[in-house]
Amino acid sequence: MQITEQEVRTGLRRGRYVTTARVETAVFVALVLEKPLLVEGPAGAGKTELAKVLAEMLSTELVRLQCYEGLDEARALYEWNYQKQLLRLQADRTLEAGSSWQTLSKDIFSREYLLERPLLHAITAERRVVLLIDEVDKSDEEFEAFLLEVLSDFQVSVPELGTIPARHRPVVVLTSNRARELSEALKRRCLHLYVDFPGVEKEAEILALKVPEADEALREQVARFVGRLRKLDLKKAPSIAETLDWCRALLALGIAALDAAAVRQTLSLLLKHEEDIRKAEPKIASALSDSRR
Repeated sequence: MQITEQEVRTGLRRGRYVTTARVETAVFVALVLEKPLLVEGPAGAGKTELAKVLAEMLSTELVRLQCYEGLDEARALYEWNYQKQLLRLQADRTLEAGSSWQTLSKDIFSREYLLERPLLHAITAERRVVLLIDEVDKSDEEFEAFLLEVLSDFQVSVPELGTIPARHRPVVVLTSNRARELSEALKRRCLHLYVDFPGVEKEAEILALKVPEADEALREQVARFVGRLRKLDLKKAPSIAETLDWCRALLALGIAALDAAAVRQTLSLLLKHEEDIRKAEPKIASALSDSRR
């Protein structure tokens, strides 16, 4: 693919994705080498958003496969349209009583009767797409093994139709929250990138882009306070999206500066588990003190 590192940097910034040189380089190399990019990191750090911005940058469709335990080939790749096949069989009995089963089976097991799921859609799309395989660590090891053919050869196998190669090699982004260790076979087929929560300066920059109506002082306070919360041993650290929502909520409530009362009033908007709220409440005063520095 003919693209420069500067074009990647500009495209990500145009998509309002605040990033680092490491992320920009990984995306650039993945595009040039046409290799899948495995993005690991904590939940809410911006991994999925990277794929969305990449599709926007390339002006193409984002095809998303959300992984979960028990995900199988039928939900990820294809499924036969059994209702349509049954109607075809019924119509054939009426209209073509003399046709053979061999002729008919070739007809009903054709592309016309195939329901495309995300993987097959990405492979057969008429133009290159961005394929997001989201939270691959939530899928079973058997499904992970099934992905290897797609990631290595960019083709899929349908027993009734044979091997279907990609019309256009998709840009593939896999994300993982590291709920389990992925296989070495999968990792070998991908370039690797770790995306962590941003530091205070980067998060303040994100807030400036996404919540421009907040003044600089409030953005700095919010970024510093959230940064302190993430250092606690929480069940679920605040995501970037939750930080943005919290800042917008503060503005909606007319809160122009953080204080202990404002934080206690709105903390449940930022932390979604009661045990995390109880753990954070005794730290509010010290966290606010740091956020004003």
